[in-house]
Amino acid sequence: MQNLSAAVDAIRKRTKLIPEVGIILGTGLGGLVEEANINVSIDYQDIPHFPTSTVESHHGKLLFGTINGKYVVIMQGRFHYYEGYSMQQVTLPVRVMKLLGIRHLLISNAAGGLNHNFQISDLMLIGDHINLLPQNPLVGAHYPEFGPMFPDMSEPYDEAMMQKAQDIAPSLGCNCHKGVYAAVSGPNLETRAEYRYLQLIGADAVGMSTVPEVIVARQMDVPVFATSVITDVCFPDALEKVVVEKILAAAERAEPHLTQLFYELINAL
Repeated sequence: MQNLSAAVDAIRKRTKLIPEVGIILGTGLGGLVEEANINVSIDYQDIPHFPTSTVESHHGKLLFGTINGKYVVIMQGRFHYYEGYSMQQVTLPVRVMKLLGIRHLLISNAAGGLNHNFQISDLMLIGDHINLLPQNPLVGAHYPEFGPMFPDMSEPYDEAMMQKAQDIAPSLGCNCHKGVYAAVSGPNLETRAEYRYLQLIGADAVGMSTVPEVIVARQMDVPVFATSVITDVCFPDALEKVVVEKILAAAERAEPHLTQLFYELINAL
């Protein structure tokens, strides 16, 4: 709690803006920033107790401004368990955003497609998830002010925002699916047998983020909407070696569609 208070106090010295919407941007998905009117930019390293993003494609800035007339706070770069951080560190920014005032959380990520109907650069609206991460951000001391110790997860992703996104999807000019996201620790990618296992248990896409943030947001009763960009396809019987440059290129191709989706969804909130 002291760490959270210190982080919030440092941010409040830079801006008094009270954001309505929190946004976490994933790998190669920074185009939404260009649609925002940014008033304040704070480097993560200047916020007490904030981790520092070590992934090359993540900028590491907390941005404050407006999108479609609504006040937003944008995480331009996120944190991952595979970077060596605890789950409490990974999710600390979500708690900070809640203390700053957010009422909705929008998340994007890059993911591998497991569903044979998916193609590279498609979007997948996350309707549910499977948590295969080795730790949980709620393990440890319980702070009642953040919500229950055993939060319900029967509806981790907000149905009202999902419906609005599905109404917007036909206008995006890309394939947009709804599916189940499986979260794994990484940083290595999966074997053929692991991809088969993930398909068997019902996953449509696999990635290394998002679920910890969703768990913490739902504990605090913050409605969540999340979208995956399918940056590679992970079909066990036709598997190709993954090249990071190709993943970033796939995310870049999808970026205009994701930006439009988030822009219009924020307008509809």
